[in-house]
Amino acid sequence: MYDEVLVLDGACGTELLRLGYDIDDDPLWSSRLLMTDPQAIKNLHTSYLKAGADVILTTTYQASIPGLVQHADLTDTAAAEAIAIAVQLAVTARDQFWEEYENCGFKNVRRQKPLVAGSVGPFGACQHDGSEFHGRYVDEMTIEELMQWHQPRIDKLIQNGVDLLAFETIPAKKEAIALIRLLETFHGVKAWLSFVCKDSLYINHGELFSDVVEQFQNHNQIVAIGINCTNPRNINNLIQSCNRLSGWPKPFIVYPNSGELWSIDRWDPTSTRVELSDYVQGWIKKGIRWIGGCCRTTPLDILKIRNKVDEICDEKGFKN
Repeated sequence: MYDEVLVLDGACGTELLRLGYDIDDDPLWSSRLLMTDPQAIKNLHTSYLKAGADVILTTTYQASIPGLVQHADLTDTAAAEAIAIAVQLAVTARDQFWEEYENCGFKNVRRQKPLVAGSVGPFGACQHDGSEFHGRYVDEMTIEELMQWHQPRIDKLIQNGVDLLAFETIPAKKEAIALIRLLETFHGVKAWLSFVCKDSLYINHGELFSDVVEQFQNHNQIVAIGINCTNPRNINNLIQSCNRLSGWPKPFIVYPNSGELWSIDRWDPTSTRVELSDYVQGWIKKGIRWIGGCCRTTPLDILKIRNKVDEICDEKGFKN
């Protein structure tokens, strides 16, 4: 069993919406604020760090160089600088938080300096057409085309000092292959690989989750594989579907949605949230070691996860 449990941050775009920022239906989503209100992004990072996050993600999920050029009227150079700003905001928030935290008199002695992960969302997310929810665009693109599209953002994230990359909300195996091949061109850079799943067995494009996990489980640049932007009620079965894999060498990572359901173009007001912290103990028993939240989760959700992780670590002797 792995003896380290890490807490990730929670939602970015939906949390900024909840706080009153007008980014709904914006093709740049939360990355719009990189140009209009960067302090809001830094404040959001800080709120998750104070809630107990060991890992925060840059606000680049829906930020691509072509998208920033098209929707923010930036030059290629200015668009690349926006990616750099996203990293700088996260790193500065992390460093300032950690300096204050180390000097406080009530810190968690097990907690390590948080990591900054460079968020790399799928091609579909940056098209602003919902295609990340099915991933069918990969049927019309080659692996080389996907690599070429992803490379500029990844270049800037690495150049500006992220600790690792977060390949997240990936709907299709083909796009994962492209990202892994691209990762291999950056010696020593680590990443996690997280898929978006439509039910308790399949990722959004239709491949079995266990099959894609099996394909990438032994890659030495991947630190964790798992699931995000998915109904938390499906996590247990998805992870259990990987039981057939022998010699599992990596921890799982999960950061699901709040449990509310997305319906066509909005969150279904009749659906209900779940308490993610209620799942933490069971998830850890299943080998999940990176745990956080995605859409509609808040700093309060991350605080509850942090408290539950600390409780379990105290009881079981895990690190965090």
